[in-house]
Amino acid sequence: METVVAWVTNHHADLLLRPEYIYLRDFFELSRPARALLTRMVMRAGDLFRADKLNYPELGRPVADALEELRAADWLDTAPLLTLDELFRLFTLAELRPAFASVLAQSGHPKTLPKARMREALQDALKEALKEGTFAEARTLTDWFERAEAVVRVNRMDLFDRVRLMFFGNLRQSWSDFVLVELGHHRYEPVAFTPEARAFSRRSEVDTYLAMHRCRELLDAGIPAADVWTEVPQPSDNPWLTSRRDRLLLELGRQAERQGERELALQALAASGHREAGLKQLRLMERMKRFEQAWCIAASWQNQALSDAEAQGLARIVKRLAAKTGQPAPLAPQNPDIHEFTLTLPPTVGSVERVIRDHLSTPEAPVFYVENTLINSLFGLLCWHAIFKPIPGAFFHPFHSGPADLVREDFLSRRQAAFDQCFAALRDGRYRQQILDVYAAKQGITNPFVIWPALSEELLNLALDCIPTEDLQILFERLLLNIREHRSGFPDLVRFYPDAPANKPRYEMIEVKGPGDRLQDHQIRWLHFFARKGIAASVCYLRWQDSGVTP
Repeated sequence: METVVAWVTNHHADLLLRPEYIYLRDFFELSRPARALLTRMVMRAGDLFRADKLNYPELGRPVADALEELRAADWLDTAPLLTLDELFRLFTLAELRPAFASVLAQSGHPKTLPKARMREALQDALKEALKEGTFAEARTLTDWFERAEAVVRVNRMDLFDRVRLMFFGNLRQSWSDFVLVELGHHRYEPVAFTPEARAFSRRSEVDTYLAMHRCRELLDAGIPAADVWTEVPQPSDNPWLTSRRDRLLLELGRQAERQGERELALQALAASGHREAGLKQLRLMERMKRFEQAWCIAASWQNQALSDAEAQGLARIVKRLAAKTGQPAPLAPQNPDIHEFTLTLPPTVGSVERVIRDHLSTPEAPVFYVENTLINSLFGLLCWHAIFKPIPGAFFHPFHSGPADLVREDFLSRRQAAFDQCFAALRDGRYRQQILDVYAAKQGITNPFVIWPALSEELLNLALDCIPTEDLQILFERLLLNIREHRSGFPDLVRFYPDAPANKPRYEMIEVKGPGDRLQDHQIRWLHFFARKGIAASVCYLRWQDSGVTP
């Protein structure tokens, strides 16, 4: 907590109101037990706590003393107003029954009601008193009933949410996520934090994020999409916030359609720039029989740069729309054949990938089990500095394993010049030494592409010796086209031919499928891509001798 609060007050002081800044500064003036107790409460759910349930012997002093210090410093309200729902969350049925026995009896209810039914009965019984103004909906604990225990409420819990947002860059991560960092389980690339690289440059941008988070909470709670739509903040000139808004509108569109609000769903999907929104918009138009409108939109998208999955989905829609609108049907893309072969081996203990690796590997042609690790790692090592370029919305604190916008649509465009330099190193031959230097210098530092346990100097040198620069470039370019989709689906094995003649491939990739297994869609797309680009790749189907199982 001290690290997070200090980071925010040092790097985002201008985004805090003066009273907020003073409270955070004064956090460090509290005694260590008081800071520890406040941290415990902030990390727990909700902002209300029973003092008798706060049992933390590690504080080193009585909890009551720490509570009094927090009250005196205005971090706690020791006489908070409680609604009936809050009261029922704090106390057990056995504790509540004696307090409300007379009210229930006057209403004709038995005192043995279960807790949920008891709460409903009390709400009904107290309605008239509320209307008459003789009963307050929120009351202190002593006004509800006499208890020896105290209830406290943490003041400014929303300030801690704001701090957490400015530190993590999201509200998904909890305070406990930070503990792994402090325990030293990971090492991180140092990134320069300048005012220009901050995700939030104005307090209003923090407010916008919090408003969008509230909208998502409302959707998750089942509030009608039409009601949430009016609460969605206006578009921002902050690219990072724009991407968050695009995701919110995508989810709002989904829920609006499920709730029968098709016009609203179309409006939300059309306003979203998320890569999934376009196809969902077209499919909804199809269901609404707006074929001409959908055709015009789909035709304009065909010339855009799309990932294989997006192009496949669009092609299917265009084919259906052509039949509905009388337009000429587009030519179906002709995918090249996938090379396949079968091996029949004696039943062996171990994964099928390792069985095939060991069977195929020879000193002259070593085989490695790499799956998604090799190409991703080569890319991550070559483009290390581009990946960790400090740009707004990419890094929020010193403990990122990778940029926060890694799978966003504009990840490449915002770093285009940096990636151009990486690809220039491929073309002029500098890439090999650059990769080896980064491999040596960055050992063990987290990178979203580099899988350190899968790498060795032998594998790295063989890959750099045998994989042509042209192949690396086209593989890396496809990876960048859609990182979320394309960094998986690579074949399981790679076989190198270090001494192959110049006119023969010096490596090949092999996907392994055991008995009963089949290729997945993203694997098929990679294999078709390899075939189109002339990269040697195949599928090996394994059969066990006398097993009677056909792959």
